[in-house]
Amino acid sequence: MRRTSLLPIILVALGCSSMAMTPSAQSGAMPKDGELAFPSEYKSFPVFLSGVQKPDAVRDLYVNPLGAQNQPGQAFANGSILVMAIYNAKKNAEGALEKGADGNVVKGDLAKVFVMQKGAGWGKGAPENLKNGDWVYSAFKANGERLEVDYTTCRGCHLPLGESKDFVHRYDEYFEKRTHAAH
Repeated sequence: MRRTSLLPIILVALGCSSMAMTPSAQSGAMPKDGELAFPSEYKSFPVFLSGVQKPDAVRDLYVNPLGAQNQPGQAFANGSILVMAIYNAKKNAEGALEKGADGNVVKGDLAKVFVMQKGAGWGKGAPENLKNGDWVYSAFKANGERLEVDYTTCRGCHLPLGESKDFVHRYDEYFEKRTHAAH
C-alpha cells in the first residue's frame, strides 16, 4: 500500500500553500528566520491594512486566509502568514516626495517584502531574549529573492508587543478597522 502525505491537504484546508514554506518546513523540520519561501500569492490574501504611511515609504499589509479568521484577543493560528510589502515613496523631478491630495506620500515602486509565519514550535530556535512566540521571519527583494537582514532587529521590534498582541504590529488597529467594516 502506497503512503501519501496529508500535509498538502492540511495546508490547503488551513489556507496556507506549500509555496509559503521551504522544503525543510514541508518535511516537518522547523524553519528558522530567513528560511521561509516567498509567498508569491500574497497580493491575493485579505488586506490586513493598506497605505500605512512612513516618512519615505508606504506599507501594505496582508494576512493569509487562515490568519484572517483570527478574532480580537486571540493569538493567530499556526499556519498564519503576515506580509508587509514596503513601497518607496514616489519622488518628483526635483527629488522631493510626492504627496497626494490627502497629504500622504504617494506609493512608488515595491522595495521589499517582509514575511512572518507561525508554526507549532517554530520559535524555539530563536535567541532566548528575542522569542516572539512561534513566529519566524524572512525578508525578500521586490523580485522575490532573499534579502539578507539582521532578524534580531525584526524580533526586537516585535518583542515589546508581547503575547497579548501575539507580537503583531497594528493588531488593535486591524481588528478595529475590521469591526467597523463589518457594520
